Amino acid sequence: MKLLAQCYLGIASLSSFAAGFSAPGGGAATSVQALLSANQDKIASLKTVAQSISSDAAVTPTNDVFYLRYALESSYADDDERTEALKSNIQWRLTDGKDIVTNAHQALQAAITAENSEWDNQPVQQAAPHGDRIFKYLTSVQCITTSHPTSSDLIYCVRAGKIDDKALMSSVSVDEMVDFFLYVKEVNAAVADIRSLQTDSLIKIVTCNDMMGLKLVGGSSDFRSALSVSSKKATELYPSLSGRTLLLNLPKLLSGIVKLFTPLFPKVVMERIRFERGPLKDVEDLVQIAKSGAARDEFIKQMDELVYGD
Repeated sequence: MKLLAQCYLGIASLSSFAAGFSAPGGGAATSVQALLSANQDKIASLKTVAQSISSDAAVTPTNDVFYLRYALESSYADDDERTEALKSNIQWRLTDGKDIVTNAHQALQAAITAENSEWDNQPVQQAAPHGDRIFKYLTSVQCITTSHPTSSDLIYCVRAGKIDDKALMSSVSVDEMVDFFLYVKEVNAAVADIRSLQTDSLIKIVTCNDMMGLKLVGGSSDFRSALSVSSKKATELYPSLSGRTLLLNLPKLLSGIVKLFTPLFPKVVMERIRFERGPLKDVEDLVQIAKSGAARDEFIKQMDELVYGD
């Protein structure tokens, strides 16, 4: 399969795809093929468990990287907990999440098999749950996903301060918003698994939260609830997928509060989170960091330092 060239999904846009086999500024990333080989027995066992619940390819993915992420997840106490987590997640995919994963699966097939062998975003965007209402408020100005040109990690950028969350949540329910966010995560996770095989490097999703313009008081409590619920569920559903999280351009008051409580965070959390002022502050539309040009070059340079640097 040819590498995806471009992908846009309103809130989740994947673009400027390029092959990459090593982490910037460091040694070569561990080969996915080597990881698959080293964990083949565990992957086979997990896959058998999943297929005993459902043979539907949308519910029970065929890509071994999906199961490799369970095998590599360090938060599980033992293999029994790992297996139970997989069972629970496959059951969700078969029931409450079936429409989400089925629509994502079908849309990805249509997007990847476009006649020009490049990414066709239209079927992915059309299949997004409640997209006809949500895309009025979430565009590339507020949210986009691009990829790193060397590591091939996906970089998901969101600007909460530029989202009219009250207007958005007046048109959808909390549950509908949660479904939308989980659909976006499912699409990104599936693309990450596909690209992991293509690049022979385990692809992660790096999250950039640009806090510029964020209101400390007011806003929609329903939107915050949807974010919280979907984030918690996504953590359960997609092990070993999240890379570093960047909190950018925090308001000064909020920055002070964060610094006060930062020492209380678990070490594993602190290793994943970084705070910085400056990146994205001069970018009007996030499409600028997805397309070739000075804005993207500067953004990638900043990601090299904040995500992959010491």
